[in-house]
Amino acid sequence: MLNYLWAGMIIVGIIFAAFTGKMADVTNAALDSSKEAVTLCITMMGVMSFWIGIMEIAKKGGIMEAAAKKMRPLIRFLFPELPEGHPAEEHITSNIIANVLGLGWAATPAGLKAMEALADLEEDRRRGRLPGPVRKKEIASNEMCTFLILNISSLQLIPVNVIAYRSQYGSVNPAAIVGAGILATAVSTGVAVVYCKLRT
Repeated sequence: MLNYLWAGMIIVGIIFAAFTGKMADVTNAALDSSKEAVTLCITMMGVMSFWIGIMEIAKKGGIMEAAAKKMRPLIRFLFPELPEGHPAEEHITSNIIANVLGLGWAATPAGLKAMEALADLEEDRRRGRLPGPVRKKEIASNEMCTFLILNISSLQLIPVNVIAYRSQYGSVNPAAIVGAGILATAVSTGVAVVYCKLRT
């Protein structure tokens, strides 16, 4: 649907430019935007590589494992139906840590693995291998819903994406957004946790 919407907007813009004699402006804007998009991609690639590298160093240095142990009480509180020591726990922890650091790119693979592990957990429950509530295959579990809502609300201490964008577009103080980002995401995460606890 979005493909049709974007294609429609582009076509309407070109037709409008043709009838108003502004085709040169459209051509210049397309070339300038293409150049800017490539520059932005290179900037974001550098930022992403740096932070994902930091995450890998943290994993290999045992920092992630130590953080996972420290976060275990929080994970138990948020996911009370999740069996202790289940593989989903590690992926959920990695995802939360990556989101807190503002690393959406690093959080995505961990999030996908967490959802796969939670789907396997549901399958084990359906087959009677593990205790717990049994749901139909097409119905998401409480753990899946809670994880998705937390992922969307996403507390961020360092909004790396926004800082990189602001830096790219010439902001005098790209990190000025940090305080507002922490406040906004803390509120959204707090609301998400309350909602999840009330609904489960």
